[in-house]
Amino acid sequence: MKRIEDFEVTGLTWLNNENYLLECCAATKLPEVLPGNFAEIRVDHTPEVFLRRPFSIYDVNHERNSISFYIKVIGKGTRILGNLKPGDNINIIYPLGNSFKLVNGKNVLVIGGGSGVAPFLLLGKKLRQENTNITFLIGGRAEKDILLTDALAEYGDIQITTEDGSLGEKGMVTGHSIIKNGLGAFDKIYTCGPDPMMKAVANIAKKNSIDCEASLENIMACGFGACLCCVVETTTGNLCVCTEGPVFNILDLAW
Repeated sequence: MKRIEDFEVTGLTWLNNENYLLECCAATKLPEVLPGNFAEIRVDHTPEVFLRRPFSIYDVNHERNSISFYIKVIGKGTRILGNLKPGDNINIIYPLGNSFKLVNGKNVLVIGGGSGVAPFLLLGKKLRQENTNITFLIGGRAEKDILLTDALAEYGDIQITTEDGSLGEKGMVTGHSIIKNGLGAFDKIYTCGPDPMMKAVANIAKKNSIDCEASLENIMACGFGACLCCVVETTTGNLCVCTEGPVFNILDLAW
């Protein structure tokens, strides 16, 4: 059930000079939040940012009634949110969108690039409850871009690629030895990150006949399908990512 409510900021931790974790708590019991769901956060205290900003939900703690977001600074709105202090209030619409389809007792490969790792902690928690074995394959330009692996490691094996070779294997995630050596051990692939990366992952999944879901990162200004700025082309026509996604089976996308 979607809600619009105020949250109190309880923590903001900068991971480097452009990424931070934002935690906030609600005064009421949280609804069910599924891996892949996202939220729209209102940016207050500025006349320059009119539209809410969409973020994947990174983590949920129902005992604390807290919800967390992994945020990368890419503009004025995300920079302003990064200046919040404990005790500040923010208005959030959540949970929005659909979710990843979980598999039970399988072996899965979770591929993320950059801030695309945002929905993976909650996904990892839920998959672990399904007795599913997880391998996380995380890519970035350099070591400084590889974040949150300690948290993810609690739920699966961590493999890393960096374009400059400063951490893990050198190259793109799609060139990692796990993929080069064959994907026969995996029953499903989940991916989130830049479009070129996800499209490359989708092609690999198709060639190997592996079920694959992608969480798209289109601009979503409203979250309700009204503004039409997040439309994506699918095999059944144009659909709004915010209402029909953000998670799509790659066979349903016109890639």
